[in-house]
Amino acid sequence: MRSATLELLIHSSSVTTETPISFKKMFAVHLLAFYFTKLKEDQIKKVDRFLYHMRLSDDVLLDVMTRFQAEMVKGLERDAHPTAAVKMLPTFVRSIPDGSEKGDFLALDLGGSKFRVLKVKVSEDGKQNVQMESQFYPTPKEITHGNGTELFDYVADCLADFMETKNIKHKKFPLGFTFSFPCIQTKLDEGVLLSWTKYFKVRGVQETDVISSLRHALRKHKDVDVDVLALVNDTVGTMMTCGYDDQRCEVGVIIGTGTNACYMEEMSNIDLVEGDEGRMCINTEWGAFGDDGSLDDLRTEFDREIDLGSINPGKQLFEKMISGLYLGELVRLILLKMAKKGLLFNGKISTALRTKDKIETKHVAAMEKHKKGLQNTKEILMELGLTPSEEDCIAVQHVCTIVSFRSANLCAAALAAILTRLRENKKLIRLRTTVGIDGTLYKTHPQYPKRLHKVVRRLVPNCDVRFLLSESGSAKGAAMVTAVACRLVSQRKQIDDILASFELSKENLIEVKNKMREELEYGLKKETHATATVKMLPTYVCGTPDGTEKGKFLALDLGGTNFRVLLVKIRSGRRKSVRMYNKIFAIPLEIMQGTGEELFDHIVQCIADFLEYMGIKGARLPLGFTFSFPCRQASIDKGALVEWTKGFKATDCEGEDVVDMLREAIKRRNEFDLDIVAVVNDTVGTMMTCGYEDPNCEIGFIAGTGSNVCYMEEMKNIEIVEGTEGKMCINTEWGGFGDNGCIDSIRTKYDKEVDEGSLNPGKQRYEKMTSGMYLGEIVRQILIDLTNHGLLFRGQISESLRTRGIFETKFLSHIESDQLALLQVRRILQQLGLDSTCDDSIIVKEVCGAVSKRAAQLCGAGLAAIVEKKRENRNLEHLKITVGVDGTLYKLHPHHLGL
Repeated sequence: MRSATLELLIHSSSVTTETPISFKKMFAVHLLAFYFTKLKEDQIKKVDRFLYHMRLSDDVLLDVMTRFQAEMVKGLERDAHPTAAVKMLPTFVRSIPDGSEKGDFLALDLGGSKFRVLKVKVSEDGKQNVQMESQFYPTPKEITHGNGTELFDYVADCLADFMETKNIKHKKFPLGFTFSFPCIQTKLDEGVLLSWTKYFKVRGVQETDVISSLRHALRKHKDVDVDVLALVNDTVGTMMTCGYDDQRCEVGVIIGTGTNACYMEEMSNIDLVEGDEGRMCINTEWGAFGDDGSLDDLRTEFDREIDLGSINPGKQLFEKMISGLYLGELVRLILLKMAKKGLLFNGKISTALRTKDKIETKHVAAMEKHKKGLQNTKEILMELGLTPSEEDCIAVQHVCTIVSFRSANLCAAALAAILTRLRENKKLIRLRTTVGIDGTLYKTHPQYPKRLHKVVRRLVPNCDVRFLLSESGSAKGAAMVTAVACRLVSQRKQIDDILASFELSKENLIEVKNKMREELEYGLKKETHATATVKMLPTYVCGTPDGTEKGKFLALDLGGTNFRVLLVKIRSGRRKSVRMYNKIFAIPLEIMQGTGEELFDHIVQCIADFLEYMGIKGARLPLGFTFSFPCRQASIDKGALVEWTKGFKATDCEGEDVVDMLREAIKRRNEFDLDIVAVVNDTVGTMMTCGYEDPNCEIGFIAGTGSNVCYMEEMKNIEIVEGTEGKMCINTEWGGFGDNGCIDSIRTKYDKEVDEGSLNPGKQRYEKMTSGMYLGEIVRQILIDLTNHGLLFRGQISESLRTRGIFETKFLSHIESDQLALLQVRRILQQLGLDSTCDDSIIVKEVCGAVSKRAAQLCGAGLAAIVEKKRENRNLEHLKITVGVDGTLYKLHPHHLGL
């Protein structure tokens, strides 16, 4: 028929006998090319019509992607998980390799047509290096369809043989087990088998812990000493293998005998596992997608026939549309039906074509090979006892293309759903990530990778995806998981050792309280006051508000990097109220550390600006000056500065009366006059403010840039002031507690480094352990030490981390916020020039917590000493009292309230 058609075409042309021979030949070639093109188009159209339901448009794939996203959410939710088709199993793999792993490890890989044992040597030595030795062992049917004891005895026997062959039985090895079947894990070294997949059907293993079975089998070999540390799925192994080479890798995909995927999910989204810090690898078990009927509209009669003939009907339906175990059989069933309908092989059917599994996925790959595909197709069909025509070969090749293309499309849709979830988890407009990929179908099919890549990129145009082939297989990944587990154990111990110095026992806190109590007494007594570290300065404030106060007052507040001027209007009586108007002014560093005259001239300039702003420049109002530095007072309106704290270092001020210095600055300006009636510490101001609201308030506490406390003391206990009647507020200036070495036992090397680098080494030691000015710097010193030990930031100390003061205490408050996801913590660190991983962020958060918790505990112990003193002063068994509190650290830190 073909020759007749060709002859008709030639005869109907206008070629004559006079036409040159070369032209005749060229014309004939063109005609042949046209004929075969037309022939191919006809056959392709015929197959397309027959298999139209297997050709999936982008709209259908986007719909599949949406369905899979919904299934992922079900699998992660506690209530929906039991009935979810896509199980989303936690793997307890919480970290990818960071390149610092090292050591010798063994790995087992069970899940495909062969069982593999490996010895993996991971070395750092300035560059990542992995050396592997491996051996394959067969998995005969009597093992894959036998009982569990026989299976694990066989695995143990193979491992023993490998160790004997490599002469390594004398050494103990950590071991990772790649077990490529769905398991429920409650920890890294435990896994209960849910169901067998692929062609495995071993009795007595389902619903048992496979690691326990492996350990039991290994105990029979007295000369084998291994520590089974990790159970991983092959997808996890693939992700970890690729993650060692590319730390952006956070997805693993297997497209081989079976198919599956894993990815790194935010812990906060995994209901099945306690905790919400960091990430954990989720084994999706996507092969079961559709087992609940959600893909029934896309499944064909051939898919249903494949399923009915499998060893697990009704299960792994997505896998049966995709994986290498089934593609060849799908092609066979299609060819058989087409032949029965007379569409192929002139309706002739061979015995081999009727025989299950006679066409394998390797044949499908060979038939789609570039250039050689048609020739391979003809040879394969002839091996099946068929006599194919040219049209048959073209049609069969196109059937293979449609089947394998559908497989790639479905994989791409599910993978696109995972990539979209990753991008949304990270709240990114555009995601850049790497997908580690393995499996015989992906590696051996000539067209599969480019088809998969192209469709994925089309479905998720807002994701820049690198596909990284796992050259060493998933078994290396089991070794990498084990290596990471060993690294994390070692790192955890080092981190715990470092942070242990910040842990205070109840006994430690009682000792701090008792020593503080002693120092309070020393500061009150005339004979020891001069040498006391807690100065216990009288403030000459002898009463708290009683509600009858009224009038207009000016107030100044100097104590940190900002200076505040306020106008306060107080009404008494039944309509008691306080209205405040204020303005905040910055104190530049050059003023803080310039001359005293420059500082007070700057203060007066700020007052002038405020008076003009409020329109009261001519009014002579009473003024109270909150001066948050230790002053020795002889009356309420006189205070000689003892020493600067909190970064102030203005010259010619210490020992001088700050009220006089303010009055002199006002005179120099000669624009207005003020009646300065009181100079008070910020703690006193806090106590008085709160005392106006609550008569029980007799303690003022500041936890901000600095740290201090004041309280109302009985006059009879204040030996440095004349008189024994009534009470007076004492400004403890407790920041100097410990300057005599009495709390050196709880000071860490980081406290000492911060102290030595401060403006006043050896002074204000308690304040340097508790206040906002120093906590961030303590954290920075710890981060440097952890980085030097290779425990943070890949061991690289950035220039920003070397910069003193870069880690402000406000960052502690942000990082420790319960509402802040680790992704946001990473962004804070990136703003500081610290390129952190998710694991780094967890450690930084832990460091911040340890430092701030200790600060709160120390403040609590100090307050306990004062409260106890108040109780004893009144001879009460139980004291009810209110503490007025202020300060940015207390107000902004999410957990400081728990002191």
